[in-house]
Amino acid sequence: MKNITLFGWSWRMIALLILFYICYLGGAQALSGKLPDIMPEPGLVPVGVGLLLVGIANTLLVTALVVSSQWSGLRLTVLLSMAYFGAVTFVMQIETWYFLSDITVNAELMPYLFVMGFPVAFIFVPFSVWILGKWQPINNSNSVSNIAIPFKQWIWKLSFIAVAYLTLYWLAGYFIAWQNPELRAFYGSPGAITPFWEHTANTFKTDPGLFLFQIMRALIWTLCALPVIFGSKLNAWWTALLVAFLFSIPQNLGHIMENSLIPGASIRLSHFIETASSTFIFGLIVFWLLHRKHESLRDLFRGKPSIIQD
Repeated sequence: MKNITLFGWSWRMIALLILFYICYLGGAQALSGKLPDIMPEPGLVPVGVGLLLVGIANTLLVTALVVSSQWSGLRLTVLLSMAYFGAVTFVMQIETWYFLSDITVNAELMPYLFVMGFPVAFIFVPFSVWILGKWQPINNSNSVSNIAIPFKQWIWKLSFIAVAYLTLYWLAGYFIAWQNPELRAFYGSPGAITPFWEHTANTFKTDPGLFLFQIMRALIWTLCALPVIFGSKLNAWWTALLVAFLFSIPQNLGHIMENSLIPGASIRLSHFIETASSTFIFGLIVFWLLHRKHESLRDLFRGKPSIIQD
């Protein structure tokens, strides 16, 4: 990797961008003829510009994830493909199932929303490993087996992560997304907004499973972050940003384009601001908790050496 010239990087990035579009648009063909017959409002940007931004952002993100890893070969390929699919497709589409099944997503369409993410995760990511020169396995003693976070710490850290995500999700959902009357009407709650604590209590009564569902999503996201955290050869700050970008960018850029599953432009914008901000912060929190051992809650705020190389 160190000997790649500017020309070498240029053709690799062009090749990866082209490959991304082949995989992305190929996956989108799974939805052909299955989307609802709804005319969506225009997006923040034209579709062509949106696709360009999606392609560049995803290509740069995957490139950063590949070249920043101390791993290579089959380990890097499998773990990164699974992490990407889990964080970008699986976690997003199970929420689509939860909230849109009775609105714009029918039973026939739902499985294909998952299928749509397969080509990028399981074709584009492996080819990225190969094109970027990380296909051959290398021996590296710094591996997951050498990162010993005690079991008791895993328990309280995962509990903290679950509470942190629920807090971010609920606060961003109410104070950003739920403030939009068009969004409330779209999800079946037209009229004046209910006060925060009353809204929270009503949700606990009418839909208590939502909170368990979001805890499950938080833990899946955390699982997807582990290959990035434990495999990184970057310093702590750069690795934290990689996790935050993985959680926030690929899933949310789609909101800037027209979309018949969420046809209202203001609804997409509200969701974009809500989810991009909350998941970015959540990614930083996950890294902060898992990048090294912590002897106590007080130790969370001490500047001790990271398990990530500085």
